[in-house]
Amino acid sequence: MDLATLAVFRTVAREQSITRAAELLDRAPSNVTTRVQQLEAEVGVALFRREVRRMVLTASGERYLDYAERILNLADEAQQVVNPSEPRGGLRIGAMECALASRLPRPLARFAAQWPQVAIELKAGPTRQLAEGVLAHRLDCALIAVPEGEFWLEPGALELTAVFREDLLLLLPPGHAGAERPRALAAFGPGCTYRLLAEQALAREGLAAGLEIREVNSYHAMFACAAAGACLCVMPRSVAAMMGPPGQVEERPLGPVMTCLACRPGVPTAAIRAFRDCLLAEAGVGAPPDRH
Repeated sequence: MDLATLAVFRTVAREQSITRAAELLDRAPSNVTTRVQQLEAEVGVALFRREVRRMVLTASGERYLDYAERILNLADEAQQVVNPSEPRGGLRIGAMECALASRLPRPLARFAAQWPQVAIELKAGPTRQLAEGVLAHRLDCALIAVPEGEFWLEPGALELTAVFREDLLLLLPPGHAGAERPRALAAFGPGCTYRLLAEQALAREGLAAGLEIREVNSYHAMFACAAAGACLCVMPRSVAAMMGPPGQVEERPLGPVMTCLACRPGVPTAAIRAFRDCLLAEAGVGAPPDRH
């Protein structure tokens, strides 16, 4: 096994195609096929299930891909750490859906213009899963919101830099308050900080008992549910402002929440530092002193 073979395996897994993987890697399809066959022979199990026009990972292949991703990411990180002269290689960024929608476009454009040689990968998800991705070397950094006292994140496990303040809102259907309030909350799945804060706020008011959680995968769906009178939802004001003209929902402030850039302690590469500086410049904070 070598890094080149792992990179071929990862690309075939992502593309589910020998032909597309060969095009992306600038290799002959026969070379890609040989690499995959050699890797399967070396590990002793089938990593792919060959279907018509598709290469689908087996259960063993799924597990192996997770390790391959971490090995390749760690190798890239090591190269950047030992030669930190300027951003290079890849930068795997995780972000909450709200950050992707309202906060990241401008700083990402600034970063790409300044450092076009860095290959950016983006992954969306809730805070807890993103934090776990950083700790497991699946991500280099992530924009997350960590509430105080969260038991699943050990103190100092991540290096956090506050970059954006979000004003969190509970959105209600127009004219629905008090006892008439819907008994359902539209939210992302477990691990979402905003969902947690909304549940805590409703619990303090004695409204959590019997509350139904309707898991949806977009803020537009949440907003539509609230506007239709079907449920409550929670989102930052910056996202709510993008949904349409005022008056479609009632807004109830839940307080400020900081969005932080999280990375592994002591590991910020030149690419991570440059990305952090773009975020802070966009937020009007200014770049912090270099800690390396």
